[in-house]
This record gives sequence, C-alpha cells and structure tokens, in this order.
Amino acid sequence: MEQQINLPITGMHCENCVSTITRHLKKMDGILAAEVSLATEYAAVTFDTAILSEDAIVEKIRDLGFDVVDADEEDEARAKEFRRQKQQFIVGIIFTLPLFFLSMGRDLGIVGGWAHAHWVNWLMFGLALPVQGYVAWDYYIGGIKALRNRSANMDVLVAMGSSVAFLYSLVVTIALGTDAGTHFGTHVYFETAAVIITLIKLGKLLEARVKGQINAALKKLPQLFPQTTCRLKNGEEQHIPIEQVAVGDTLLVRPGESIPVDGVVRSGKSAIDESVFTGESLPVDKIPGAPVTAATMNQSGMLTIEATHIGAETALARLVQLVQTTQQSKPPIQRAADAVTNVFVPIVTGIAVVTFLVWWFLIGAGFTPAMLRLVAILVTACPCALGLATPTAVMMGTGIGAQRGILFRNGEALERAGNLTTIVLDKTGTLTEGKLTLTDILTDEDASELLQLSAAAELGSEHPIGKAVVQAAKDRGLDITTPIQFKAVAGHGIAAQVGENSVVIGNLSLIQQHGIPTKRFEEKAERLQIEAKTVLWVAVDGRIEGLLAVADTLKSEAQAAVAELYELGCTVTMMTGDNRVTADAIAKASRITDVMAELKPEEKAAAVKKLQAENRGLVAMVGDGINDTPALAQADIGISLGTGTDIARETADVTLMHSDLLGLPDAIRLSRATMRTIKQNLFWAFFYNVLLIPVAAGALYPFSFLPSMLRELHPMLAAFAMAFSSVSVVLNSLRLQWRRNSRF
Repeated sequence: MEQQINLPITGMHCENCVSTITRHLKKMDGILAAEVSLATEYAAVTFDTAILSEDAIVEKIRDLGFDVVDADEEDEARAKEFRRQKQQFIVGIIFTLPLFFLSMGRDLGIVGGWAHAHWVNWLMFGLALPVQGYVAWDYYIGGIKALRNRSANMDVLVAMGSSVAFLYSLVVTIALGTDAGTHFGTHVYFETAAVIITLIKLGKLLEARVKGQINAALKKLPQLFPQTTCRLKNGEEQHIPIEQVAVGDTLLVRPGESIPVDGVVRSGKSAIDESVFTGESLPVDKIPGAPVTAATMNQSGMLTIEATHIGAETALARLVQLVQTTQQSKPPIQRAADAVTNVFVPIVTGIAVVTFLVWWFLIGAGFTPAMLRLVAILVTACPCALGLATPTAVMMGTGIGAQRGILFRNGEALERAGNLTTIVLDKTGTLTEGKLTLTDILTDEDASELLQLSAAAELGSEHPIGKAVVQAAKDRGLDITTPIQFKAVAGHGIAAQVGENSVVIGNLSLIQQHGIPTKRFEEKAERLQIEAKTVLWVAVDGRIEGLLAVADTLKSEAQAAVAELYELGCTVTMMTGDNRVTADAIAKASRITDVMAELKPEEKAAAVKKLQAENRGLVAMVGDGINDTPALAQADIGISLGTGTDIARETADVTLMHSDLLGLPDAIRLSRATMRTIKQNLFWAFFYNVLLIPVAAGALYPFSFLPSMLRELHPMLAAFAMAFSSVSVVLNSLRLQWRRNSRF
C-alpha cells in the first residue's frame, strides 16, 4: 500500500544537507518518491508500506546525523532551535566586539604600548575561545557530516578557515612565550576567526526566523475554517464542532458567517464573498443548486446548504496540500561557493601536505621550515574571503531591499530574481486595486443628483456594488438620506423608496422586469461593458435617468511597471480567474499582450508549470491571494504584495511590502547588482589565494634577488594577503550601500 508522510527535520544547514538526505532516502527499498525542502525543513516521502515502515525512514534520517521531531512537538522544537541560534549569536557579539576593537586598536596604534604586551595575546585568545568553541560548534558538526558523506560544503569552509586563523594565532602566542620567540611571527588573527563566525551566525539566525514564519503561515490556513457550525436535524438547530459534520448533513449559514464545508445551496439566496479563495473582488450570487466553498463568507441572505465535501476533501484543504507539495518539490540550487569548495578545499589541503613533505624530506630543509610552508599555504588559501564573499553582498542587498520595501526571503531568492525572464502577473489586487469603485456616471441630468439619489437607495444594501455607490457619494461630500423602503433582489439589484421617488437600480434584467424602456442608454451601456465595467441601470419613477458603472480599477503605477519589465528584457503575462472580457480590458490598459483568463487556482499553478516547460527561462508569479499560492510555490520565484494574505506572503520568495508594482523591476535590478558584486567578490577572494599558493609553496625560492620574506612567504605576509582579500570583499559589498539611492 502506498503512503505519503511529511516529516519535520531539524539540523539541516545547506543544500548539501538536502541532497544528502534525498540521495540516501531514494536508495532505500520501498521508497517511491522523496523530496526535501530546506525552506520548510520538511521531507515529503512516499513509500510502500508492505516493504518499509515510517520508523525505518526516521531511523535512516537520524543515522545521517539529522533529527526528525514529533509533529505535536514541532513548534516547540523550532522555537527551541531559534532560541539556541540567538543565544549563540549573542555570545558571539559579546566576545567578538571587544576582541575586534582591541586588535584593530593595536594594529592602528590607537591604543597605548601596553597593547603589545604578550599577555594581551592571551586575553585575545580568551575572548576568541568561546566564539570558536561554542558559536562555531554547528559549523564543525555540519562540516563533519559533509565530509562523512563525501562532500565539502560551506560548513567545511567556515570551520577550516576560522580554525586555521585561530590555531595559527594560538601557535604564535605560545611561541612568543618560549625559546622559539618570533620564529612563527608576532601577529595574531584571533579577531579574524571570531568576526567570520559571528557574521555567518547572524545569517543562520535570520534563516531560522524565516523558516519559522513559513511553517506558521502554512499552519494558519486551516484556521480559516469555522470551528463550529449549525446543523439542522429534524427541524432543530444543533451547534456542533466542525469535525462532527458528515457528508449529506444540512447546515444553516447566517449572514456574516463563513461557509463551513464544500456544499450545495438547498434554500435561500445570498451573495458570497469568495475572494479568500478566488482572489476576485466581486461577490458571487448564490441560489438553490449553486455550489459553495468552505471558508468563503456569506454576506447577505440566510442559506441552508448540503455538505458534499468535508475535512481534507474540501477545496481549501486540497489547496493547502498543493502548496506544501509544490513548495517541497522545488529543485534545489547548488551554490557556486559550495560547488567550488567541494574541489577547492581538498586540493588546497593536499597541496599543503605535499609541500610539507617535499620541503622536509626531499629538500631536507628541516621540520620547522617545512611547517612554515604548510602554515603559509593554509593561511594564504584560508577561505575567509570566500566565506565573506556571498554573505556580505547578500546582507547588503537584502538590507537595501528592506529599505525600499522589497523583502527577499533568503539569499537564494535574491540571487534568482535577477535571472527572471518571464513575469506572470495576477490581475485582481496585483494589477488592479482589488476593490470596486464607481468609475462612471452617465446621465442627461445633474450627475451629482443622480449619484445622491442612487446612494440613498443603496444605503441599505450589503452588496459590495451598493457599498461602492454609497462610498462614492460620501467621497463627494453628498448628503445621503435613509430610504423609506428597501428591497434587495438577489442577483439583480435593489428597489427602494427615497422620499417621493421610487428608485430601481440593477442590471438590465431587473429593469426589463419592471417594464421600463432602455433604448435611450443601450449604446452607452454596451460601451461600458466593453470596458469590462459592471453597469447599473438607474430608474426613477419608471424612467431611466442614467447609468452608473463600477469596476476594479487599474493601479496607477501598473502601466509604468510593465513598461520597465519590458525594458529589463522580461516577457509579461497576465493571469486571472476573471472572465475573458474583463481580463482583456485590464491587459489592454496595462499594455500586456499575453493573457490567460478564467483559471481556477490549481489551473494557475499548471499554467506556470507549462510556461516553465516551454523553456522561457526562470518564471516569476506575482500575486496576493490564497488562490495564487500554488502558482507562487510552483514558480521559480514567487512574488507577493504586502497587502496580500499571510500564506501568499510566506509562500513567496519576494514580498513587495508597499504593494507598489514599481518595486518589481527594482527587485530585479537589485538582484542583478548584488550578483555582480558576488561574482566580483568571488574573483578577488580566489585571486589572492591562487596567486599566492605557489609562492607559499616555494615557487619563488630559487630567485635569490627577491626579498627573503617574499621568497619564503612568511605566514605573516600570507596572513596579510588573506586579510587584505577579506577587506577588499567587504569594501566591494559596501559599494551597494553607497549606491542605495540609485536605480542600479
């Protein structure tokens, strides 16, 4: 029998961990599919229960050095992990800051001569030891796991780089107190190791926070369901927990209540706000026989519905599962630095060992000169700058983005955004304002009088169209009287008595039912409909006095944002669940030529997947509603607006906090600028290493005319080159901050 389980995993540090777990799980007999997500820290495993058990899968993951937490204890485990990361970072700050200022003050001559005393080195050692032994512990454990699984990841890099600087400094400190004296040099680099560890720990802390937010958002979705509902049985009302509802039960839903399950209307008429699920602003009128969806809102009339799907079978529950599955199936991206270190670290270590053996045995220079060569190579090739190359640029890029209201979920999102070639924009709430507003008043008389009378008639309406008319009158400062009589005609409009006037407002069908001639305004109504506007016919005392039109209007910056995306070389597609006429009108106004309309939530995700299969490069989905979350998760980059739902924001890789679409091209530019900086950093990080490794190995030793320090490349000079490469990387990253007010 086939079974799928979702296992919450702790202890993953990088994509290398993900690939390790995935690779080993897929080798197990009985595993049909295995997908591991670093973002959510979940493993989705499908297996044959006749061959394999869940306990065996959990045991395998733990054998690899990771842990699987119990689902009931997951929140506490995640919180405990975050507190641990925070505590490590605080310890790092407490010891690193005084160590850094003491070391820099001594090097720059700011502090007095006492700073050069031998005991100061031991003070620095004491400050660096908690950072190296406690804060860096995760990197050592992660590095050991990686090496045990025959790979070299960022943890190996950080552990080796900081350890070389720390241990070399310790050797220098010990030697200065013995007969060896200055044989190993006089300069120590305790602060170099501490700063690197603390800086990268900050990134781990932020990563743990984001992962917690993602998982919390996914768990919020089921909370959209009401906890209780009213069941009708034998003519009596029974208030029961939602879990007790069975298929076929008849439920009573009053105005203002959420629909508890998927079902069919058996009696009553109402307008249902389905925006939580469809993203569309216009409510849907429901009459007997019409389907209703769980978690949507009943706005006006009382309904009785028959339950057809409950629990995990409802549309929203299936949508939650789709989001989780799509998010976990995203292909992992192998970081350039991780890929390089898989080769770089072993090669450098091998060169250092071979050099040591050659100088000691073949050349016969003795143990000490050979050891100095080995230390020089390790210090020269110490990947401190490489460890800083990506984090510093990513931190600057994400910081600048935050200042502009552009939030990148992680460094991977920041990196990939610049490579986008296809942008898919949702219509409602993304390109448009997401709410109905009055756009037109067409009349042969006074427009203000018509609006004032219409608003008075609609004052008793709970329908969003009526509210839009009332709001327009209030915005214009018009006095609105209370109607004497009011009647809502579900699906058609309203009829009211305002003072001495009998007012009918609604669609053409309602006007025709009252036998009111419409020919005088038919052409104008057709023109408004072509513009994808909802037309309200206004009849006063049996005569058409004019037309009102409401619509979800285009955002003011939408056209400019689309134009900038085209300038960046991106193709733009609009996607919506709305009808074709409305979709084409909005697309034309925003100058988008590629339109996909009348799509259900699951069809949106499929449409994005189709675009990816067409080799259009990286595809981004921009949306703001629950209905957009499967497409956001399916896309290479999901982009949400700050005004969107929690799950849309947390599923997305990028969030535009100000909901300003001009932030979208800005995000792409910022990503490209950051990636240029990362590539430059990696070049400089390797430049010094690759250039000086042969020198450290003794390539210049035969050239007697060169200075002895260069011929022998004393570890002090090697450490200077290492430090200079780190400084150049940091300064290059700071250039992003210096350009923070530019358009990149």
